Amino acid sequence: MLRKLLIGVAVIATLVAGVGTARLVLPTDPTPGVVKQLTYLRAEIEAGADHAAQQQFPEGYFFLNALYGLTWVQVGLADPSRAVDATREARWALDRLKSPDGTAVFDASLRPKYGVFHAGWTNWLRAGLIALKQSDAAEIDEFTSASVELATAFRTARTPYLQAYPGQAWPVDSTVAIASLSAYDELVAPRFGATTARWVAAVKTKLDPGTGLMPHQATPETTGARGSSQSIIQRFLVEIDPAFARAQYETFRDRFVTRLGVREYPKGVGGPGDVDSGPLILGLSLSATVVTLGAAVVQHDPLAGRLARQGELLGLPLTGLTTKRYAFGLMPIGDAFLAWSRSARPLVAAEQPELEGGSGWWRVPWLVVLWLPALLLWSLVRFRRSRRRH
Repeated sequence: MLRKLLIGVAVIATLVAGVGTARLVLPTDPTPGVVKQLTYLRAEIEAGADHAAQQQFPEGYFFLNALYGLTWVQVGLADPSRAVDATREARWALDRLKSPDGTAVFDASLRPKYGVFHAGWTNWLRAGLIALKQSDAAEIDEFTSASVELATAFRTARTPYLQAYPGQAWPVDSTVAIASLSAYDELVAPRFGATTARWVAAVKTKLDPGTGLMPHQATPETTGARGSSQSIIQRFLVEIDPAFARAQYETFRDRFVTRLGVREYPKGVGGPGDVDSGPLILGLSLSATVVTLGAAVVQHDPLAGRLARQGELLGLPLTGLTTKRYAFGLMPIGDAFLAWSRSARPLVAAEQPELEGGSGWWRVPWLVVLWLPALLLWSLVRFRRSRRRH
């Protein structure tokens, strides 16, 4: 019985190693898997997952719906045959962002209305709808009026970082909003170039002196750069100023990216986890690592392939005929961030030059970890068989 049990465990270890090896080395097309994730997410949202997420994160409801719509936009741009479906689903998500539930936690007295976080991400989703080329005149008019409101708020502010909540401002939120204005100039008509240029010039004077990157928080006090916000900043900055974005991305990669993932604080600096970073493991933030995958894609960085494959290996994906979920589906908002990152693509920016660093040797330690238990178990089976014959 012990021998049979040992053989069974060895077989299981071999199957796990084989599946893991396939995920590390075989070529993949992320789109089918992302569409399955979206099918799963739609059902979860309809069952109330966005309201449940709101109990866990300050913008849980908003983010789950926004990322669902934005991921469909990226799927539709990657595969034009899905553009009609993508437009329908993105409109559904946009309606939820504008609903009373979508605006409930934001302050309508701010300028822009509901604050730059809500206004910026919502306007970015509007830009995605226009990019799908299925929009009507009313949607273009709405995109125009919302963009004018954003641009006016930036022009009249004394800082490049607008408030998301009364008395609180995070540079990442203003980055998303300015990216939506750059998208308007490319998708509709040149109009906000001067506003964007002034914003970039102002940002360059307010970089974190410790890292040379944009700070994590600007109001009520300025704090140093952190991985959870930098990963999103690097995703959007390329849509605004590609040259500045590449310089910022290379600095971010040097200061925050490790072989195992993305740190919440710069290398050599420690700090606690919070609602933005999630729990930290050896200083690494899972949320920052997942979102950096998307930033690496838009920066044409081979790091994207490594992060995607490690995610497939460690994310415990469960794939059915029509759905796919990670971590056993325990955190739908985590699936939303991952789907958005796996399907990442620039909305209006040109493809960036490829960064160096495409060696595949990073796979070797993972392959050793995968196959060593199976090899040890089969060696033990063989040893016991030999001993029995002796």
